[in-house]
Amino acid sequence: MASQHISVPSHAYGLVHANVRLRTRFTIVSNGLAQHRSLSLLAIGLAVYLQSLPEGASVGIKAIASLFPESELRIAAAMRDLEKYGYLARTRERLPDGRILPRTTSYNCPEADRKPLRATPPPAPVAPEPEPEPDFVPEFVPELDWETEPEPEPEWEPAAEPAAEAAPEPEHVPEPEPEPEAAPEPEPERLLPPRFHQAAELLARLRTYDPRLLLSTRDIDRLAPGLAVWLDRGAHPDAALRTLTACLPGDLRHPAALLAHRLTSLLPPPLPTAPPRPDLLPLQDCEGPCTRVFRALEPGLCRDCRESAEEAAA
Repeated sequence: MASQHISVPSHAYGLVHANVRLRTRFTIVSNGLAQHRSLSLLAIGLAVYLQSLPEGASVGIKAIASLFPESELRIAAAMRDLEKYGYLARTRERLPDGRILPRTTSYNCPEADRKPLRATPPPAPVAPEPEPEPDFVPEFVPELDWETEPEPEPEWEPAAEPAAEAAPEPEHVPEPEPEPEAAPEPEPERLLPPRFHQAAELLARLRTYDPRLLLSTRDIDRLAPGLAVWLDRGAHPDAALRTLTACLPGDLRHPAALLAHRLTSLLPPPLPTAPPRPDLLPLQDCEGPCTRVFRALEPGLCRDCRESAEEAAA
């Protein structure tokens, strides 16, 4: 049996184009770019995308990566491939105001001459047409009486100025003696309350523990009330100084700020109030039948009368 041969067009087994003639929103791409054997499909697609964008569009790597699923590294590699084969050029341009902006140029045909087009010279300014001269208008000429001549005006003579009197010579005026320089005003006295004097003295002694804790008078007056609270709460002066100067940082630049922080954050609690002693309670008269005197905070029954009243109630 002979083999059967079927006559089928060869293109039926390959690619078939179903094209629609586009009249708007299309981009012309050369086959040199679309069929480039050294460029990756990502680089070819990126070149087609760049050529489809309008002038002035943002084509930074981050801007493109935000629109497509490819990462910034892959888009940067595709741009380098396009630069290598001449389909892309990235430069920087300085504006007249001093700013430097990036500029990206996309080429659809790298083999063509890349010389910039000559800018068309501006049209020569057209000379303005001369204005038409106005028609001759005779000027008005006044009629003169040639028979009578005008009388000449009398010449003006300036009046004679009176002789200036000689100015008397000024008498010698003695120069005023220079005023003595005012003595410098004394510095105002510190108006620190007496209850803060001990705290101020302790703060002034801090520099004996560490020379970096040298405080100004203003800082001492500002920190003294905080240290006075420590002393009012029963803190010993030596213990307060040890707490404020312990574990100082190596790069101490603002000692007043550090002390203000420690005075606030390390403030000791107030001492608990002790209960009143029984022997210091006031004397009270028993309201019971015994009329005994006993010590208590409030008047009432003594202990014996209170126990008797409790037994009777039971």
